[in-house]
Amino acid sequence: MIAGVIKDQVNSTAAPEHHGLREVSFPEAYGPGARNAVTTCLRIQPDEKVTVITDQSCVEIAASIAHELDKIGCAWNGYVLEEVAPRPLNGMPRVILDDMETSQVSIFAVNVQQNELKSRMEMTDVVNRRRMRHAHMVNITGEIMVQGMRADFMAIDALSQAVLDKVRKATYVRATTAAGTDIHAQLSPDYRWFKTSGIISPEKWGNLPGGECFTAPGEVNGVFVVDGVVGDYLCARYGLLRETPLTINIESNRITKVECSNKELEREFWAYTHTDANSDRVGEFAIGTNIGVERVIGNILQDEKFPGIHIAFGDPYGAHTGAPWKSSTHIDVVGLGFNIWLGNADGEEQIMRDGDFLLEV
Repeated sequence: MIAGVIKDQVNSTAAPEHHGLREVSFPEAYGPGARNAVTTCLRIQPDEKVTVITDQSCVEIAASIAHELDKIGCAWNGYVLEEVAPRPLNGMPRVILDDMETSQVSIFAVNVQQNELKSRMEMTDVVNRRRMRHAHMVNITGEIMVQGMRADFMAIDALSQAVLDKVRKATYVRATTAAGTDIHAQLSPDYRWFKTSGIISPEKWGNLPGGECFTAPGEVNGVFVVDGVVGDYLCARYGLLRETPLTINIESNRITKVECSNKELEREFWAYTHTDANSDRVGEFAIGTNIGVERVIGNILQDEKFPGIHIAFGDPYGAHTGAPWKSSTHIDVVGLGFNIWLGNADGEEQIMRDGDFLLEV
């Protein structure tokens, strides 16, 4: 372990200061991933200010990031959620939202708890309005810091751009897997595609580790077999689903049936996706592009970037995609070993076979 203690290197114009993360020790192995986040992904400059948000379970990861911020010499404030509000959060604490109002960059490295989506939406509302560069590191772990966060994000960005160029010309996506997935996604010209490759810009905040292209679909029909993971707090609860896959039937963009040998997961997933009127609606259709991720690990933050397709039920991130509807929930599901075809009036092109991209970059 090393201590991230570097004194008096920060432009301390913000008051009061919140630099307690400097006193927290962290594994030296986190260094390359933290450096990637700060210098490659967010490209933070010495004259900028950063808001770092973490919790007790992720404080060592946040400390490694703060250590890199100090190396740059930028101003930053760090907040440990349990020190400013009770968990689970009813909303993002005002002191954090106020600090974000004077920052160009924010970093959210937190293990989320049940029913905290509202607080994250309040945070990203500020990010979207102020066009901040925001790294969303939900449920980040040490394992991810030494795996996915060490990826070559410039190579991932190049692949993501190649995928983006092709999907923007497609009118539909067709996908199958050996586990039984067989879906058809009709794409809407009214909804925008985005890449979140790990290179974060004011155009769209992104998850770290990054690596996906996503949109809100026009309409999805078929069967999606989740033999990877499900998202939100259910991911930590149920982990890898290779042995107990969840089968989801989708008609006209809505869940019609779910089946799983793990009946508790089946019930919880059904309840989650029926929280409000749009919780069972496909809000996100995405292609994972992080070629630095070699396997799913049971953590949605990294696993949704695994090469292949993931979809999410609930909120469609309308501020970015252009989808006009909303939901109070958003849950991703990840499958494995995809075959993917893109189609339009000129025909079809296969871009993935058995989980491997066929594109030349």
